[in-house]
Order: sequence, then structure tokens, then C-alpha cells
Amino acid sequence: MKKLSQSLEDYLEAVLVLHLSKGAVRLKDIAAELRVKAPSVVRALGELKALGYVEQEPYGLVELTPSGMAAAKSVLCRHKLLRGFLEQLGVPSEIANEDACAIEHVLSSETLDRIESFVEKNVKKTSKKKESKKTT
Repeated sequence: MKKLSQSLEDYLEAVLVLHLSKGAVRLKDIAAELRVKAPSVVRALGELKALGYVEQEPYGLVELTPSGMAAAKSVLCRHKLLRGFLEQLGVPSEIANEDACAIEHVLSSETLDRIESFVEKNVKKTSKKKESKKTT
């Protein structure tokens, strides 16, 4: 998979999020989701089409290709992992979401793996504590 710019990763993630929430994804929906103007979306979609990540007929719906879906899921998983990690640290949800969006593109895979391991261990500990409180 080709390394994408932060901006293109954001567009892929937005297409996937919109697809999951609305089903059909239109150019104007992407612009609203990312708070950008339509010409910016047209430019980004052109790049993503050239890379084989999205398909769109003129004025039609935007669809992820299989490789686009894989890349978008990867970005979304990183985002969710980082948001959850920041929330575990006590960062308010809205800030955690914004910060996750900013840092999801720059961390190495090794760092992400370590964060994932930490989160998994911490969730298990938190779950055990909650269950022991219920039984007492």
C-alpha cells in the first residue's frame, strides 16, 4: 500500500465514516464532514482515483475500491485506537477525537503496536475491576 499524505488519509477516512453512517457518499457530504470547499474534495478525489482508492462517475456517488476500503479501515482503526487511549488517560472525548485525528498520521507502526498492547491490557484490568466491584 502506497504511503498517503495526511490529507488523503483524512479524505479516505471521511468517505468510510460517511459510507458507514449514510450508505451513499456524495462530494458535498465529504466537504461538510471535513469542513472544506468542494474544489478541494474534487482535487483529493482525483488523486485518490489515480491511486485506485476510489471510484466516482461524474457527479455520482463516491465509492471506495477494495484497496481504498483497506486503507480507509486502517486509518479509522488507528484513529479509534488513539482516541480510546487518550480517553483512558482522562482526555475529554471531543479533545481526544481531535488529537487522535492529528496524531494518527505521524506515529510509527511500532508505537501504534505498543499503544494497542497497552490499551488491551488496560481494558482487561478495568473490566476486571468493574466486575469485582459488582460482585462485592
